[in-house]
Amino acid sequence: MIKYKRILLKLSGEALMGANKYGIDTNILNEYASQIKEITEIGVEVSIVIGGGNIFRGLSGVGKGFDRVKGDSMGMLATVINSIALQSSLENIDVKARVLTSVNMEPLAEFYSKQNADLLLKQSEVVIIAGGTGNPFFTTDTASALRAVEIKADILLKGTRVDGVYTADPEKDKSAKKFDFITFEEAYKKGLHIMDLTAFTLCQENNMPVLVFNMNENGNLKKIILGKKIGSLVSNK
Repeated sequence: MIKYKRILLKLSGEALMGANKYGIDTNILNEYASQIKEITEIGVEVSIVIGGGNIFRGLSGVGKGFDRVKGDSMGMLATVINSIALQSSLENIDVKARVLTSVNMEPLAEFYSKQNADLLLKQSEVVIIAGGTGNPFFTTDTASALRAVEIKADILLKGTRVDGVYTADPEKDKSAKKFDFITFEEAYKKGLHIMDLTAFTLCQENNMPVLVFNMNENGNLKKIILGKKIGSLVSNK
């Protein structure tokens, strides 16, 4: 039985690099596409937001002399590149996918609107929302939270390379303990960096649950949709 009918899947740009130092590892891209196809085949409505850190991150550009607004604009363009790549990978395995951008970029992609996204999702197309919020000073975490609330997703799935939320970074602290469930309030008090504070608050105030899980573990996405306990759930209760 499907637990979540409509989802917003947030993918990390850095995860697309794989073992590379830059760009897109096509093996990982195709693995993600295969996992997404699995859940569309059982009737899940899928929207996706991808980061751009594998190509350019706005904040890192500031440290190299870029103006913050221009740096963030470059980061938005990086998310469009990743989104088109994922669209291509999905279409190669016969999954209908559409890229919608927060800034007008026709003919590369269509302009995003809640109405258009909702219509496409109901038509069983995967909707990939690129360009962040369309504004500087906001991360793709915030964009994913905003779009999840707008399209009334059942849950925001944050796919990472770790299997959940821990008391500390498990890659640096072997004694770190994993949370199967934690409230937004508890996570904030503990100073856990699950998402940036703007995104976190947006989810908390709009009762949008967030599930953090390891997207690189093949099959995890479908297991979550079917209600199996994977990763860490963050919600108001």
